Amino acid sequence: MRDRVTLNLLRLREELGLLGAGAIGILVVAALFFAFVVKPAQEKSEALDFELARHAGRAAAEPSGAGERIAALYRFLKRDEAPTDWLAKLYGIAVATGVEMQSGSYRTPLAAGRVERYEISLPVSGSYAQIREFVKRALAEIPVLSIDQLSIKRQSRNDGAVQAELHLTLHRVKG
Repeated sequence: MRDRVTLNLLRLREELGLLGAGAIGILVVAALFFAFVVKPAQEKSEALDFELARHAGRAAAEPSGAGERIAALYRFLKRDEAPTDWLAKLYGIAVATGVEMQSGSYRTPLAAGRVERYEISLPVSGSYAQIREFVKRALAEIPVLSIDQLSIKRQSRNDGAVQAELHLTLHRVKG
């Protein structure tokens, strides 16, 4: 039986010739290319199409016009917390991260629009990692906070502690 299979394969090779064998080789390569490249790419494309459709549904719910976006911003900045609540939260974050706060100052410049700003100057000290964590957590936990300026200095090269001067702003809607 084995001899018969070998004999049939040899006869097939002779009948196909070099051109036929090349054509079969191309078909095999094309099938492998389809199985290992095209099919996974199609599956990834379908997954991305699904993800895009899901996000498009979300985007439709988001404001599209400038007026709607401004109204959404005012809704975002309209918070029940008073500035003193945010300052207490800022102090709690400093304690939790090990940052030492010196006495800071804040002022409220006059604003003609609906948004009120509380500008805070805050000197802090600690390690660079502590100050970085403090800033990261403050921005994450106080959504109406922005950093306007951050200056960091170290007294000496061997000193592990750094001093930082933070200029922050709390934004909120008046009234």
